[in-house]
Amino acid sequence: MNLGMKNTNDHKNRIGTLIVLLVCILSFVFCALWANNGEKDDAPPPTEYAEYENGKVIDILKDSTFQDEKADGAYRGEQMLTVEVTTGQYKGETLLAYNYVGPVYSVPVKSGDSVTLIISSYGSGQINATVYEVNRLPGILIVFAVFAAAAVIIGGKNGAKSLVSLFFIALSLFLVLLPSLMKGAPTIPMTFITCVFIAAFSFTIMSGFNKKSISAFLGTISGVGAALVFAIIAQAILRIDGLREENVEAIMQLNNDGYHIGLKGLLSAGIVISSLGAVMDVSMGLSSSISELHETDKKLSFKQLFLSGMNIGKDMVGTMTNTLILAFLGSSFVLILYLYSMSLSKYQLLSSAYLSIELISGLASSFGAVLSVPITAFIASRIFSGKE
Repeated sequence: MNLGMKNTNDHKNRIGTLIVLLVCILSFVFCALWANNGEKDDAPPPTEYAEYENGKVIDILKDSTFQDEKADGAYRGEQMLTVEVTTGQYKGETLLAYNYVGPVYSVPVKSGDSVTLIISSYGSGQINATVYEVNRLPGILIVFAVFAAAAVIIGGKNGAKSLVSLFFIALSLFLVLLPSLMKGAPTIPMTFITCVFIAAFSFTIMSGFNKKSISAFLGTISGVGAALVFAIIAQAILRIDGLREENVEAIMQLNNDGYHIGLKGLLSAGIVISSLGAVMDVSMGLSSSISELHETDKKLSFKQLFLSGMNIGKDMVGTMTNTLILAFLGSSFVLILYLYSMSLSKYQLLSSAYLSIELISGLASSFGAVLSVPITAFIASRIFSGKE
């Protein structure tokens, strides 16, 4: 009897898993088609334009680079090269290219190196080529391959599933969310909906459609929603929004060119995305713990499961809060060092937009992770203590 019930439940879980994944994939395809279906541009092509293509350095004709001790040993100077273009309309042609080397914009190259070129074409037929950077695509592939191999070797099937989830997240951000925002979709709702589908797909691909993944999903959405509400309230109190974000002026220029990006919601949207990973980690960890407790003793009541879950969650809160705050500080470490070197007045620093943005970002994400503990513990305990 129990074996038959277990087989029935497994069958239902497999069907539920397929349905959820199918809904996520179809929704992704629909949104991606809508977001990337722009109006056809019938304007004639420009006579002067620049394009980025890859090339291989054939020879170094001139090299005046040197190490600047004042720039921590970084190189400065100029190189004149011959480069064979390997992609684009000029593929196969050999161009004369200049590489302007400096501490913050390029590095010296040698014969045989692969580089990315800025090829400027003019109406007169003249072509100028400049080295933009070394071609980092092969290095990126190597780094990712090492990471993927480690994930699969150590994590096995779950490691492979995590790579599928990572791939889906990247596609969701670059093929759905960003094009949708460029097309004028409301910033905060669109970002939150994208995160909902990311969470649904990730939990389902990792654990299937079962009580554990459902509990983790509901806890995640609630935690991310709490982070969003906290961020909106904090922004109102501190009188700041996405218009004070770094590089927003360039995006504002896009609106002048006919786009309709919701700039004020960019700060909250960034917080929703940054908090998602941490909240998913807390929710799944807590849901898994309560699931194991239930499997060990199925007579445990809702109250017993909830209290045990809260005790486990308290340890998560202590480490996760520190992790999030340090992550935000670490991502802005260079700017923090610069501000410290300026010996700013405490009043100037405390009133700066930068500090307020970092404070809201760190605290809102931490608030979402913290609040996801009691929410997930409650949901998981209620689900596991209920009838099969």
